Amino acid sequence: MNSSPFSTKERILGAAESLFATHGFAGASLRQVTAAANVNLAAVNYHFGSKDKLIEEVFRRRLDELNTRRLGALGTLAQKPDTTLEAVLEAYIGPALDLSRTGGGGAAFVRVLARAYAEHNETLRRFLSENYGHVLRQFAAEFQRLLPALSKEELYWRLDIVTGALTYAMADFGIIQRKNEVAEQAHREQAAEHLVRFAAAGLRAPSPHPAPRA
Repeated sequence: MNSSPFSTKERILGAAESLFATHGFAGASLRQVTAAANVNLAAVNYHFGSKDKLIEEVFRRRLDELNTRRLGALGTLAQKPDTTLEAVLEAYIGPALDLSRTGGGGAAFVRVLARAYAEHNETLRRFLSENYGHVLRQFAAEFQRLLPALSKEELYWRLDIVTGALTYAMADFGIIQRKNEVAEQAHREQAAEHLVRFAAAGLRAPSPHPAPRA
């Protein structure tokens, strides 16, 4: 077995991700993580320092790449004068669905992400807000430009609902399951197409609380 620092750290992260997905953050102990990763507790302390830091690194490993792709797609769209609402939604939704459909633990991470929504872990919420809140703000600014009739509060309500629907689609909880004859990539594209169209209709709906006129 390769015992390099990189492989040890990756084994710990992979084991933690799988256990957190199954048992939750409180339910999975560091002893379970070390047993699954075939390392001792000293290795966890060396690489991460604490369980909270380990949880943060599980998220950072996936979300750094995801949001780099999101912001890259958004940056490309910002240079186009004819950017559409659907294109911005695809930049937000597409990379997330790609993550959930790929191998290498993507599906397990989606379950971890669902745990983060379900469990009231204020430390984790603060970490996610401080490190990734800027991504939503950049998308929100572009949505606001495309939807000037929406107040900021109304826009954020709608984006919160869109994000919830995206998380649900990523977790593949729905009644629409991939048919055997449909390739994984084709299923992902269908899911993205339906979600983008649905989200665009919701974002464009007339607001009961319009933005104040400048």
